[in-house]
Amino acid sequence: MKKILIVFFIGVLTSYASNDKYRLMLRNNASTSVVIGWNQISGTNPIVYYGKKDHKTNFSNYSTKKSPDRIVEFRGMNNHFVRLINLSPNTAYYFVIKDSEGVSERFWFTTAPNNKDKISIISGGDSRNNRKSRQNANKLVSKLKPNIVMFGGDMTSGDTDKQWIEWMDDWQLTIAKDNRIFPLIAARGNHEKENKSIYNLFDTPHEKIYYSIPVGKNYLRIYTLNTEISIPGGQTNWLKNELLSNKKDYWKIVQYHKPMRPHVSRKREGNFQYLNWAQLFYNENIDLIVECDAHTVKSTWPIKPSTKKGSEEGFIRDNKNGNVYVGEGCWGAPIRKNDDNKSWTRDSGMFNQFKWIFVSKKSIITRTIKTDNASLVGELNNNTRFEIPKNLDIWNPPNGAIVEIKK
Repeated sequence: MKKILIVFFIGVLTSYASNDKYRLMLRNNASTSVVIGWNQISGTNPIVYYGKKDHKTNFSNYSTKKSPDRIVEFRGMNNHFVRLINLSPNTAYYFVIKDSEGVSERFWFTTAPNNKDKISIISGGDSRNNRKSRQNANKLVSKLKPNIVMFGGDMTSGDTDKQWIEWMDDWQLTIAKDNRIFPLIAARGNHEKENKSIYNLFDTPHEKIYYSIPVGKNYLRIYTLNTEISIPGGQTNWLKNELLSNKKDYWKIVQYHKPMRPHVSRKREGNFQYLNWAQLFYNENIDLIVECDAHTVKSTWPIKPSTKKGSEEGFIRDNKNGNVYVGEGCWGAPIRKNDDNKSWTRDSGMFNQFKWIFVSKKSIITRTIKTDNASLVGELNNNTRFEIPKNLDIWNPPNGAIVEIKK
């Protein structure tokens, strides 16, 4: 009897594929494509089986299969990436990973809408040091169920193998209880020592980590910029051309790591960003700019570049046509005092947080979510993800909890 039980348990243990550290990324249109990434521990010939119908772990019943497009050994992991294209918009897809040792759990994701339907975005960054705080924010991702997560860099403090393995393990907390995974758009921070740290772990569409991701057809475009390489020249020329080529986009959001005008006095001013991007953002009607790095909390009134009377640090309030800046990265990194407010600062604070952004045809609504009480927050379901769950700690500063940008 004991021998039979031993054989049975060995069979159970070896029936699963040998992979972990799952993540989804975007490198093309969020409505029709996604990248499935994971760490292959052992086993050979891993293949993703996927389709619109949920066949659980019965891999042979899925309609389509695909082998990895890219495999790279990096930061102590054997990173595999499968790029799925020509997907249907606003559609659930289910997938498993089968290798020579078995089949993974069944996961699923939903593509973004292709029209001007409402979408949900979580945006933040700087998860470096405090794993408990990082884990809390990750748990809230799984409960709020966004269409997209924008992450503005500084995932780890030292860019080491050990830290990245821990980060990926913590990222699994963003996976919902029903195994839904939410796609990530990654930027590079100063604690990523090289572009490869982002390119090799998140399969970004550009090795220099500046790129744009469209959502739907001429609806929303999310621009990711890189403050850790040269800002003048190639990167800014690319941005100008990209904005020129996509003037029909209804909404435009930008993310990058180091802020132009940090709200922490010890942080250096972002003069290269200001000189190359501020006027461009204004001229091209960028709706929302998300910055990180300073480890504090801020939102601005709509502002434009100016050195005229009434301006401060190169900006002045412009309620009609100005750009709104929010930030500045508190996903687990050490919190810093918000001791450098400006005349055009709307509100500021210091606590662990990320931004919860709703984009619709009418407006962009941004809330700041305090993340420390994640275990107490109720979980939304896939049909209620634009509601406010129980115990969600929404920051309500003097100028109100909602920053709204109307079209």
